[in-house]
Amino acid sequence: MKTLKIANIPGDGIGKEVVPAATEVLKTLSDIHGGLKFEFTTYPWSCEYYLEHGKMMPEDGLERLKDFDSIFLGAVGNLKLVPDHVSLWGLLIKIRREFEQVINIRPAKVIDGVRSPLLNPKDFDLIVVRENSEGEYSSVGGRVYQGEDEIAIQNAIFSRKGTERAMRYAFELAKKRRKHVTSATKSNGIYYSMPFWDNVFEEVSKDYPEISTDSQHIDALSAFFVTRPERFDVIVASNLFGDILTDLGAAIMGSVGIAPAANINVNGKFPSMFEPVHGSAPDIVGKGIANPIGQIWTAKMMLDHYGEEELGSTLLNVMESVTRDGILTPDIGGKYTTKEVTDEINKRLKAVDKKGN
Repeated sequence: MKTLKIANIPGDGIGKEVVPAATEVLKTLSDIHGGLKFEFTTYPWSCEYYLEHGKMMPEDGLERLKDFDSIFLGAVGNLKLVPDHVSLWGLLIKIRREFEQVINIRPAKVIDGVRSPLLNPKDFDLIVVRENSEGEYSSVGGRVYQGEDEIAIQNAIFSRKGTERAMRYAFELAKKRRKHVTSATKSNGIYYSMPFWDNVFEEVSKDYPEISTDSQHIDALSAFFVTRPERFDVIVASNLFGDILTDLGAAIMGSVGIAPAANINVNGKFPSMFEPVHGSAPDIVGKGIANPIGQIWTAKMMLDHYGEEELGSTLLNVMESVTRDGILTPDIGGKYTTKEVTDEINKRLKAVDKKGN
């Protein structure tokens, strides 16, 4: 039997509600598969943990996590308890950086039964490959002087290794899809890093003659996400540009509550981490109405990562059958609870298994 060891970090807010929901679904899928088993270990690291211990995770937190196959994260952040830069850099970004999760991938597509705010979404189905380790989110820089003379310097770091790695990942992904890659750039305004990005993209594209390409400035690309999202297949973007585009992708789907993400370690030294795009949503905590779809779709991405693509497709199909039938949480126009949506997905998965499909 194939066993995957998963570290669950529900984190803050609704993470504590949707991670258990998605874990239930994974257990159901394990029963369907028959030869796949999940072993879950849950860690309480969160802003509440920070208040008690003065840190978002213990000193040996990464050591505890490094031997797991994957990390299943819910949400990080509670501004009422801990400043965002403390919570994020103390947990989420710390794991991403030190576990060399250099690629972030986030899909966006029309989900049956979920109303897109676009007048005519035209069945868009795209995926953003985001460079996840450097770029505009580097920690190089500083602040000097005081008062009106104070200066803040933030350096964006673009290495050839990191840039090319993200681009090759995008091209390899496009081979399995519709064979098109779009590069997000801004070389008409950012003097050094973006022309460098363009040059590397042009060089890498020569190794993939079967893949068509185009390059779009980020401002125009953001507009096209709204006006013509169906034209895109795989988009490769820097850390900041990818972050912004994927929030926009979630918005045109209908809710950030349904958007998944994967932080990928490509060298096999450390676990990858899977998390929904949404935050901790403190305004709805405890009401039982958090949307579990983002976390459940994230579980599908985790299955894909381990070569269980057929099982992942089964999950996505069942999930869409549930949304198609109007079993939705309030954020996407429904009246159902987190538990009711999750229970229905589990019920239909078990029905699929009995049919042998």
